[in-house]
Amino acid sequence: MLRLLVFSTTSFADFGRMFFSSLLQPALCTIPVFFMGSIIGYNLDAQLPIFIIVSILIAVLTVLLFTYFLDRVGKRTLRIASSSLFKAFFANWTEGLNAPLESFFEKLGSKQNVRISMLTFKANKRIKAVIVVPALHPGPFKNLGSSLLPSLIQTTLENKLQCVVSVPHGLVGHELDLSSQIQNQRVIESILDFTDSSSNHSKATPFVRTRKNEATASCQIFGDCSLLTLTIAPKSMEDLPKELDSFIVEEAEKRGLSALVIDAHNSIEGPFNINESIVSLREASVAGLRKALSYERSPFEVGAATVIPKEFTVKEGIGSGGISVIVTRVGDQKAAYVTIDGNNMISGLRERILSALGEIGIVDGEILTTDTHAVCGVVLTGRGYHPVGEIIDQSKLINYIKQAATNALDNVEPAEASWRTEIIPNVNVIGEKQIETLCLVADKTAKQAKRLAVSLFSAASVLLILLFTFL
Repeated sequence: MLRLLVFSTTSFADFGRMFFSSLLQPALCTIPVFFMGSIIGYNLDAQLPIFIIVSILIAVLTVLLFTYFLDRVGKRTLRIASSSLFKAFFANWTEGLNAPLESFFEKLGSKQNVRISMLTFKANKRIKAVIVVPALHPGPFKNLGSSLLPSLIQTTLENKLQCVVSVPHGLVGHELDLSSQIQNQRVIESILDFTDSSSNHSKATPFVRTRKNEATASCQIFGDCSLLTLTIAPKSMEDLPKELDSFIVEEAEKRGLSALVIDAHNSIEGPFNINESIVSLREASVAGLRKALSYERSPFEVGAATVIPKEFTVKEGIGSGGISVIVTRVGDQKAAYVTIDGNNMISGLRERILSALGEIGIVDGEILTTDTHAVCGVVLTGRGYHPVGEIIDQSKLINYIKQAATNALDNVEPAEASWRTEIIPNVNVIGEKQIETLCLVADKTAKQAKRLAVSLFSAASVLLILLFTFL
């Protein structure tokens, strides 16, 4: 009975194979009983075979009833059998298989138009660096949906363009997780189609920073494109809403500018009060646009480099994209955009990194994370992941960043910038509400399983004991 229960709730095999696999070992264990009985001349009770057959039927019926009542929980809520969801989750958790669970994400998902923005730097008529800001969320966890999207975009573009690629976090939350690898591929193919950007601009403003209450906005204008990064470090921050992005884009357009807005996602320590932060971030962003516009635009230079530390893993909070650094020089000012493939950062580490960059002549900049969810769901912690700097050696990380920044400084050269924003229509996303519903189904199913285990299997055990007693 136990073997059949385990197989029926974890295996994708048909019922016949599960039944045979469940019965085989117990059946082999009975052979010595019959064999030894014939050798010693002991006649086994003729009713024993009847008991075996009936007990098998009871075991099968009990497991089928258990599965039936469990499946009703999922079917009532999502029209999906709970056992099928469990099998898919178990396959991902133990073997890393994403297709079974993503097939349900595809069914539960909805079509959305998503925006991709790109800022491209060219030097000597070749692409030197690209900043890609997807209005998509890397989630929900591990290797599912768009969890790996930042590093996938980075690797694909690096291979095609032979340049440094940075994929920081856009202003979106889990409502825009992609539902499957199919959707990932579609987004990446669309990005490849519009890597040839619009006209190039050879002038930029210096990197400027403004602060309102706890919010900090940095802004740098390339041609008519404003690049803004937002943070409330050292206070804790999480995903910023797309409504804030829309507000900043509108404010930029009022001033004759396009806008690429980045959620730095670079400080976590405690709770995040989003309502208070939004007001301050709006004020800081508008002030940043005004301050940047007050500067004249001058010719600028760009250097870029990537370092991938082999000793850091997803279990330690670092994704496969490693560290990318893009350095800009306008006049005498050197600023750096450092992007780490991780999910947020321990509070205080950002400030340590900026201080370390100052030691090599980089006077300002921002530290960004991709918010990759490849690091989520792979360790047993309260958060389910380690933010950058929580368990890795921070000094080693800073040395890697300084190494990448030094390499970028070594290849600084006159550059031009171009930008492009495109809408990818009808992309299938698995929103936060659907994920919450899946979690609710899992919780209800677990509670139902406890109740059924006590009632059904206890009743089956009593029935088998009585049957064995009276036969």
